[in-house]
Amino acid sequence: MGSQQALNAFKPYRDILKAVKKHIGKEEYKKHFSEYITEQFRKNSQLSDPSLVDQKIKLAKDYTYLLNSVHHHKELLFSYNIAVDRSDEMKRVLGKSAASVGLKLPEVYQA
Repeated sequence: MGSQQALNAFKPYRDILKAVKKHIGKEEYKKHFSEYITEQFRKNSQLSDPSLVDQKIKLAKDYTYLLNSVHHHKELLFSYNIAVDRSDEMKRVLGKSAASVGLKLPEVYQA
């Protein structure tokens, strides 16, 4: 992969890792998601066909967009009080509220 292609691949790589960490999580048992992404980008850095590299970069951008959109859609559903399970949202709101004043939730409220 040429230096220009490497620069073009850096932003989608960083964006997809940020989306995975934000929406899927960065806990140890979820680490395989980011490891797989890193492995695929390293493997694709050996490709010599520029059109195939561009296709892989577009796929990464599309998956990042999908991941962000699905979670944004879920947040919108929660905000409109659609009949869905809101326990995760309430835990998140309680956690943010407690963290904003420097406290940690008791074990009763944590998952």
